Amino acid sequence: MRYLRMLADRDLALDRTMIPLGSCTMKLNAVTEMESITWPEFSSLHPFAPVDQSLGSRKLIDQLSQWLISITGYDAVSLQPNAGSQGEFSGLLAIRSYHDSRNDSHRRVCLIPSSAHGTNAASAVMAGMRVVVVATDDRGNVSLDDLRAKIAEHSSELAALMITYPSTHGVFETAIGDICAAVHDAGGQVYVDGANLNALVGLAQPGKFGADVSHLNLHKTFCIPHGGGGPGVGPVICRSHLAPFLPNHPMDPTAGPVTGPGPVSAAPFGSASILPISWAYIRLMGGSGLTHATQVAILSANYIARKLGEYYPVLYSGATGLVAHECILDLREITRETGVTVDDVAKRLMDYGFHAPTMSFPVAGTLMVEPTESEDIVELDRFIAAMIAIYREIQAVGDGTYTSENSPLRNAPHTSEKMTSMAWEHPYTREVAAFPQGLALGEIIGRRGKYWPTVGRIDGAYGDRHLICACPPLEEYL
Repeated sequence: MRYLRMLADRDLALDRTMIPLGSCTMKLNAVTEMESITWPEFSSLHPFAPVDQSLGSRKLIDQLSQWLISITGYDAVSLQPNAGSQGEFSGLLAIRSYHDSRNDSHRRVCLIPSSAHGTNAASAVMAGMRVVVVATDDRGNVSLDDLRAKIAEHSSELAALMITYPSTHGVFETAIGDICAAVHDAGGQVYVDGANLNALVGLAQPGKFGADVSHLNLHKTFCIPHGGGGPGVGPVICRSHLAPFLPNHPMDPTAGPVTGPGPVSAAPFGSASILPISWAYIRLMGGSGLTHATQVAILSANYIARKLGEYYPVLYSGATGLVAHECILDLREITRETGVTVDDVAKRLMDYGFHAPTMSFPVAGTLMVEPTESEDIVELDRFIAAMIAIYREIQAVGDGTYTSENSPLRNAPHTSEKMTSMAWEHPYTREVAAFPQGLALGEIIGRRGKYWPTVGRIDGAYGDRHLICACPPLEEYL
């Protein structure tokens, strides 16, 4: 218990503060939803348990499947993929199998916008397709001119278009219906990446506006945690003409159609033991609750974009000036003028008690912020106040009060060990380092208490390129 408490004290997690990661929806994982996965009736059930010994779990799986179909407007779903990337692969495999069944095996080109998630291209290659990139316009939308040109160039070979809606740029593709129709007219299928489904639930259905197949991230939109690498659940869900090509499993004939391509996970229903989390979330929220959650997620993102826009330009927005469920803050001009980078801002946020947003994705030199529907107005205002205070620190670098190399930003995060050491060689005070503007007065930190980072600035790029085994040498075990 003490060891676990030590780790918890060091962690900057959702139980302490907002995690505003764009693209990856780190929403609340409520105790009520999580409790059931500790029950042995779920947690100790073998994946290959006979049907008559797993009736309860199978009923839950069936109910959850039907709810997901109703939410998305599709016709069939497989819960077997246990990651979003695996769901992508399964959906593209279904498209490829569909074309093969129609003697269209030559259709192997997959169009992917430059704004897509990085896993999209990898999944397409794994499914045996050739990736052709489609450009985006100045507003972050798919370029219709480039899309039409690429469709015309590859019409006879076109297998699919993979598109994220709303896009990874944080905007709704206003021409999504026309995009889907153009691909269908050329004989292709439309894959809508469901990573941002929490901006659609209750408001729009991919299966109704032209998409043929999607994957859903239950470990994002439907509350299953995915921190620390998993486990995740990434169901693949599709319209009826692709249903015969969803994954199946040789150990369980009920786990998919007999015409399927085979399993994509070792277990027939993937990470089935954690499905009660999403079941409980949907059951507790109901249709109106899910719709309200989507509305709050979009409202929260636009609130942040509007409040911070005068300090950090919002890179992309729709025709009405609004964003979807996330916003991209552009720091590139700030970096050119002051030398302060997105890394500096991300590290400094730790001194303010916040986890960093997503850095330099999908655009280098930017921060992508997604508040989700889980955060209340008090937490949003805390984050906004922290970002404004950091902007003032950036101004201090710009006016020459500090150099970028020896500023509170570049030296962040400031650990308790560093703050209590005898040596202090910085032009700013220890109070500025540990208790930034507003923090000492409680304007930002509130009643939560000061978070002390346990590790100072590291050279992450160096560490990624120079792997070191942290295990003790074998001799110590003798």
